Amino acid sequence: MDLLLVGINARLNIWNRDFYDALESKNVHEFPQLMLMFAGLAFAFITISVYNRYLRQMLGFQWRQWLTTRYLQDWLGGGAFYRIERDRLTDNPDQRIAVDLNLFATTTLSLTLNLLSTVETLVWFSIVLWSTAGALVVMIGGTPVQIPGYMLWTAIAYAIVGSLLTNKVGHPLVSINYQLQRVEADFRFGLIRLRENAEQVAFYDGMRTEGSNAEDLFGRIRENWWRFMRYTKRYGFVVNFYGQIADIFPIVVASPRYFAGALSFGTLMQIADAFGSVSESLSWFINNYDTIVEWRATVNRLREFKRVMRQPHLKESVSPATEHGGINQHYVNESQLVTHNLMLALPDGETLASVRDIAVKPGSRWLVRGPSGSGKSTLLRALAGLWPFGNGSIDAPVGARMMFIPQQSYLPVGTLKAALTYPAAAETFSHDDCRDALRECRLEDYVDRLQESDHWWRILSPGEQQRLAAARVLLHKPDYVFLDEATSALDTENEAHLYRLLTERLPRGAIVSVAQRESLAQFHQETLDIRRPRKRSTSAGRTESS
Repeated sequence: MDLLLVGINARLNIWNRDFYDALESKNVHEFPQLMLMFAGLAFAFITISVYNRYLRQMLGFQWRQWLTTRYLQDWLGGGAFYRIERDRLTDNPDQRIAVDLNLFATTTLSLTLNLLSTVETLVWFSIVLWSTAGALVVMIGGTPVQIPGYMLWTAIAYAIVGSLLTNKVGHPLVSINYQLQRVEADFRFGLIRLRENAEQVAFYDGMRTEGSNAEDLFGRIRENWWRFMRYTKRYGFVVNFYGQIADIFPIVVASPRYFAGALSFGTLMQIADAFGSVSESLSWFINNYDTIVEWRATVNRLREFKRVMRQPHLKESVSPATEHGGINQHYVNESQLVTHNLMLALPDGETLASVRDIAVKPGSRWLVRGPSGSGKSTLLRALAGLWPFGNGSIDAPVGARMMFIPQQSYLPVGTLKAALTYPAAAETFSHDDCRDALRECRLEDYVDRLQESDHWWRILSPGEQQRLAAARVLLHKPDYVFLDEATSALDTENEAHLYRLLTERLPRGAIVSVAQRESLAQFHQETLDIRRPRKRSTSAGRTESS
């Protein structure tokens, strides 16, 4: 379709010559025929242009859909999304997937197809310009010198000068546009975070602080925007000057041959039109410079994001805590989860805790205790394969179903049933099973709201959210349940009820609890105490871990 449009423009160029020649000679007989021809060409141009844009939009969205699927797989696959957030490897991955991929697909397609039609236009109208304008004879030292196709060389020189000047003035816009996308995303993320934590901010009366933080984030937008405006102003002067001169420049250059009688008025207008098409084609870089700037910034952000996702262990590979191999996770044909010489460390290599060898057997109940900051939650991360910093090994049974319940469980947006059955799909469990699980966890008020969609983390209280997480465990019936302060928001009576319930319903399931309350000791047969190594002074005045 792009090539057809170029062909119609080429035919209009010939029509342009005939039309102005008819006007100059007052040829009343050819005028109606020319107008009828123009109507046919215009109708064809409009029809093809509309469907060209329609199909371009369709192809652009299909490309975006394919890219989004690939990037989501890379982001979610292998836990890359968790490592990116844990190690702060890049900013705003949500914007790069939702916004940048859309810009990349649509802009790349537009630039590519436009370049294709531009090359076709350049070839056709260069031939027209060469054959129509003829040669220019100039006197050099009293000797006539003939310059064949001088209008074509003039158009090429004009476009080259304009392109070089535009690139020189507009090049800083690449980095400015990159920063503009980043600060806009940071500002939007800050507002979203404020909205999601509205109640906590209101309790603390933190509106003034949040307003100040929002102003600081917006201040970065303002600073970057003023830079963008200054360079855009310079760029605008160059582009507009170039465009205005282009309207009159070909007529001025071709006028000597016209005044000499070598060209008719229609031919002069045809040359001006062909010059404009050649100049426009050669000026593709200039005309699309601002789009290319935005496209390049988008490509840089996606390339950085892809590099981070494809090298998910980047920080782990350079961390002193993993220089000896880190924590190794093995899957063995045994019926128990076993640790060997497990040492937990921080990413900077500092020892966090040494864990004695344990064997978590089916049906066993383990209570993990220790002071705050000793590494209890980090132990669960290591058992889940999310914390590689340290040494030792963890042997987990092949095919064992494990479920980790944090202090505040994730509740997806959607129906209550989808939140209850997460991470399984809602249709995995029947309504009756879901209602029974809610009743057993003392959430009777919600049994008739399974199909109701909402933001459930805002509706349910912290205690209700923890009871909902326990109901998840009842539905999934995992082989291993790891509870990280998962009942901290409950009163002792409800907490005891949930532990009795889990013990009864999961007789062969192992339960590992991280908790501070002494009242939970009665529900566990094994205890694992974790302590941070104390520091002791050495004779050299340094401190060592013991």
